[in-house]
Amino acid sequence: MDIDFATLTEYQRYKLMASLIVPRPIALVTTLSESGVVNAAPFSMFNMLGEEPPIVMISINRLKDGALKDTAANIVRTGEFVVHICDEAMAEKMHRCGERLPPDVSELAHVGLHAAPSKAVVPSRIVEAPVAFECTLWETLSTESRQIFIGQVRWLHARDGLIDTERWRVRLQDYFPVARFGASFYINTRERFSLEGSSEAPSSSTAIDEM
Repeated sequence: MDIDFATLTEYQRYKLMASLIVPRPIALVTTLSESGVVNAAPFSMFNMLGEEPPIVMISINRLKDGALKDTAANIVRTGEFVVHICDEAMAEKMHRCGERLPPDVSELAHVGLHAAPSKAVVPSRIVEAPVAFECTLWETLSTESRQIFIGQVRWLHARDGLIDTERWRVRLQDYFPVARFGASFYINTRERFSLEGSSEAPSSSTAIDEM
Protein backbone atom coordinates (compact mmCIF):
# COMPACT_ATOMS: atom_id res chain seq x y z
CA MET A 1 0.00 0.00 0.00
CA ASP A 2 1.40 3.37 -1.05
CA ILE A 3 -0.24 6.64 -0.02
CA ASP A 4 0.59 10.03 -1.49
CA PHE A 5 0.24 12.48 1.41
CA ALA A 6 -0.31 15.32 -1.05
CA THR A 7 -3.69 13.77 -1.94
CA LEU A 8 -4.93 13.58 1.67
CA THR A 9 -6.79 16.10 3.75
CA GLU A 10 -5.25 17.57 6.88
CA TYR A 11 -7.54 15.39 9.01
CA GLN A 12 -6.61 12.22 7.11
CA ARG A 13 -2.90 12.94 7.55
CA TYR A 14 -3.40 13.56 11.25
CA LYS A 15 -5.34 10.34 11.79
CA LEU A 16 -2.76 8.22 10.00
CA MET A 17 0.28 9.78 11.66
CA ALA A 18 -1.24 9.87 15.15
CA SER A 19 -2.36 6.25 14.91
CA LEU A 20 0.83 4.85 13.38
CA ILE A 21 3.52 6.79 15.26
CA VAL A 22 2.82 5.11 18.58
CA PRO A 23 3.22 4.81 21.47
CA ARG A 24 3.90 8.44 22.32
CA PRO A 25 4.86 9.85 25.72
CA ILE A 26 2.36 12.25 27.24
CA ALA A 27 3.22 15.66 28.62
CA LEU A 28 0.78 17.08 31.16
CA VAL A 29 1.71 20.76 30.94
CA THR A 30 1.00 23.41 33.54
CA THR A 31 1.06 27.10 32.70
CA LEU A 32 -0.16 30.28 34.36
CA SER A 33 -3.10 32.24 32.95
CA GLU A 34 -3.15 36.02 32.75
CA SER A 35 -5.36 36.10 35.85
CA GLY A 36 -3.03 33.82 37.81
CA VAL A 37 -4.90 30.53 37.36
CA VAL A 38 -2.86 27.33 36.97
CA ASN A 39 -3.95 25.67 33.73
CA ALA A 40 -3.13 22.03 32.92
CA ALA A 41 -3.52 20.13 29.64
CA PRO A 42 -2.15 16.86 28.20
CA PHE A 43 -0.27 16.67 24.89
CA SER A 44 1.02 13.51 23.23
CA MET A 45 2.94 15.28 20.47
CA PHE A 46 5.83 15.60 22.90
CA ASN A 47 9.37 14.32 23.33
CA MET A 48 12.93 14.94 24.43
CA LEU A 49 15.11 16.61 21.79
CA GLY A 50 18.55 16.76 23.40
CA GLU A 51 20.66 17.09 26.52
CA GLU A 52 23.04 19.98 25.73
CA PRO A 53 21.11 22.12 26.09
CA PRO A 54 18.47 19.95 27.78
CA ILE A 55 15.43 20.60 25.61
CA VAL A 56 11.97 19.11 25.16
CA MET A 57 9.25 19.77 22.58
CA ILE A 58 5.48 20.05 22.78
CA SER A 59 3.30 20.62 19.74
CA ILE A 60 -0.07 22.29 20.33
CA ASN A 61 -2.76 22.50 17.66
CA ARG A 62 -4.56 25.73 16.97
CA LEU A 63 -8.31 26.04 17.48
CA LYS A 64 -10.57 25.99 14.43
CA ASP A 65 -10.68 29.79 14.27
CA GLY A 66 -6.87 29.92 14.38
CA ALA A 67 -6.76 31.08 17.99
CA LEU A 68 -4.30 29.58 20.45
CA LYS A 69 -5.29 27.14 23.15
CA ASP A 70 -4.87 28.34 26.72
CA THR A 71 -1.58 26.48 27.20
CA ALA A 72 -0.06 27.91 24.02
CA ALA A 73 -1.26 31.44 24.78
CA ASN A 74 0.18 31.22 28.29
CA ILE A 75 3.56 30.01 27.03
CA VAL A 76 3.71 32.78 24.42
CA ARG A 77 2.93 35.37 27.10
CA THR A 78 5.14 34.10 29.95
CA GLY A 79 7.81 31.95 28.30
CA GLU A 80 7.47 29.35 31.08
CA PHE A 81 5.82 25.95 31.55
CA VAL A 82 6.17 22.70 33.48
CA VAL A 83 6.06 19.29 31.76
CA HIS A 84 4.87 16.33 33.85
CA ILE A 85 5.17 12.63 33.05
CA CYS A 86 2.01 10.79 34.11
CA ASP A 87 1.86 7.33 35.61
CA GLU A 88 -0.98 4.83 35.95
CA ALA A 89 -2.16 6.26 39.25
CA MET A 90 -2.99 9.65 37.71
CA ALA A 91 -3.85 8.59 34.15
CA GLU A 92 -7.60 9.18 34.44
CA LYS A 93 -7.13 12.64 35.93
CA MET A 94 -4.57 13.46 33.25
CA HIS A 95 -7.11 12.51 30.57
CA ARG A 96 -9.79 14.68 32.18
CA CYS A 97 -7.44 17.67 32.10
CA GLY A 98 -8.05 17.62 28.35
CA GLU A 99 -11.66 18.73 28.82
CA ARG A 100 -12.46 22.23 27.57
CA LEU A 101 -12.82 24.62 30.51
CA PRO A 102 -12.88 28.42 30.71
CA PRO A 103 -9.40 29.98 31.05
CA ASP A 104 -10.20 31.15 34.60
CA VAL A 105 -10.98 27.60 35.80
CA SER A 106 -8.06 25.42 36.87
CA GLU A 107 -8.08 21.89 35.49
CA LEU A 108 -6.17 20.78 38.59
CA ALA A 109 -9.01 21.76 40.90
CA HIS A 110 -11.53 20.35 38.43
CA VAL A 111 -10.02 16.84 38.44
CA GLY A 112 -8.61 16.74 41.97
CA LEU A 113 -4.89 17.23 41.43
CA HIS A 114 -2.76 19.45 43.65
CA ALA A 115 -0.24 22.18 42.89
CA ALA A 116 3.09 22.93 44.57
CA PRO A 117 5.51 25.82 43.98
CA SER A 118 8.17 25.37 41.32
CA LYS A 119 11.81 26.29 41.87
CA ALA A 120 12.86 28.13 38.72
CA VAL A 121 9.60 29.14 37.00
CA VAL A 122 6.34 30.72 38.10
CA PRO A 123 3.83 28.03 36.96
CA SER A 124 3.20 25.44 39.66
CA ARG A 125 4.06 21.77 39.37
CA ILE A 126 1.68 18.88 40.09
CA VAL A 127 2.28 17.05 43.36
CA GLU A 128 0.93 13.68 42.15
CA ALA A 129 3.18 13.47 39.08
CA PRO A 130 6.22 11.18 39.43
CA VAL A 131 8.32 13.52 37.28
CA ALA A 132 8.17 17.23 36.49
CA PHE A 133 10.47 19.29 34.26
CA GLU A 134 10.44 23.05 34.80
CA CYS A 135 11.04 24.72 31.42
CA THR A 136 11.69 28.13 29.94
CA LEU A 137 10.92 28.79 26.30
CA TRP A 138 13.93 28.15 24.04
CA GLU A 139 12.37 28.49 20.59
CA THR A 140 8.97 28.54 18.90
CA LEU A 141 8.08 27.09 15.51
CA SER A 142 4.79 27.95 13.83
CA THR A 143 2.84 26.10 11.16
CA GLU A 144 -0.63 26.66 9.75
CA SER A 145 -2.07 24.17 12.22
CA ARG A 146 0.28 24.24 15.22
CA GLN A 147 2.53 26.08 17.62
CA ILE A 148 5.62 24.01 18.45
CA PHE A 149 7.35 25.03 21.67
CA ILE A 150 10.90 23.95 22.48
CA GLY A 151 11.63 24.36 26.16
CA GLN A 152 14.91 24.27 28.05
CA VAL A 153 14.72 22.22 31.24
CA ARG A 154 15.80 24.29 34.23
CA TRP A 155 14.81 22.03 37.11
CA LEU A 156 13.72 18.43 37.64
CA HIS A 157 11.39 17.11 40.33
CA ALA A 158 11.10 13.36 40.87
CA ARG A 159 9.19 11.23 43.31
CA ASP A 160 11.25 10.33 46.37
CA GLY A 161 13.27 7.16 45.77
CA LEU A 162 12.82 7.18 41.99
CA ILE A 163 16.37 8.34 41.21
CA ASP A 164 19.63 7.05 42.63
CA THR A 165 21.60 10.32 42.73
CA GLU A 166 24.91 8.58 43.51
CA ARG A 167 24.91 6.68 40.19
CA TRP A 168 22.30 8.80 38.40
CA ARG A 169 20.14 5.79 37.65
CA VAL A 170 16.36 5.64 37.50
CA ARG A 171 14.71 2.82 39.42
CA LEU A 172 12.46 1.69 36.60
CA GLN A 173 10.83 -1.03 38.69
CA ASP A 174 9.08 1.84 40.50
CA TYR A 175 8.24 3.84 37.39
CA PHE A 176 5.10 3.05 35.35
CA PRO A 177 4.28 5.94 33.00
CA VAL A 178 1.43 5.65 30.51
CA ALA A 179 1.64 6.38 26.78
CA ARG A 180 -0.79 7.46 24.10
CA PHE A 181 -1.92 4.92 21.51
CA GLY A 182 -4.28 5.58 18.59
CA ALA A 183 -7.56 7.48 19.03
CA SER A 184 -8.48 7.68 22.74
CA PHE A 185 -6.51 4.58 23.71
CA TYR A 186 -3.62 4.48 26.15
CA ILE A 187 -1.13 1.77 27.06
CA ASN A 188 0.93 1.01 30.14
CA THR A 189 4.65 0.28 30.22
CA ARG A 190 4.77 -2.84 32.39
CA GLU A 191 5.82 -5.43 29.80
CA ARG A 192 9.53 -4.78 29.35
CA PHE A 193 12.20 -6.86 27.69
CA SER A 194 15.89 -6.66 26.85
CA LEU A 195 17.59 -7.43 23.55
CA GLU A 196 21.06 -7.73 25.04
CA GLY A 197 22.89 -11.03 24.56
CA SER A 198 22.67 -13.60 21.78
CA SER A 199 19.58 -14.27 19.72
CA GLU A 200 19.40 -17.79 21.12
CA ALA A 201 19.40 -16.72 24.75
CA PRO A 202 18.45 -13.08 25.22
CA SER A 203 19.61 -11.78 28.55
CA SER A 204 20.34 -8.51 30.25
CA SER A 205 23.52 -7.61 32.08
CA THR A 206 21.90 -4.44 33.35
CA ALA A 207 19.38 -4.55 36.17
CA ILE A 208 16.14 -2.78 35.45
CA ASP A 209 16.84 -0.32 38.25
CA GLU A 210 20.18 0.68 36.69
CA MET A 211 19.00 2.15 33.39
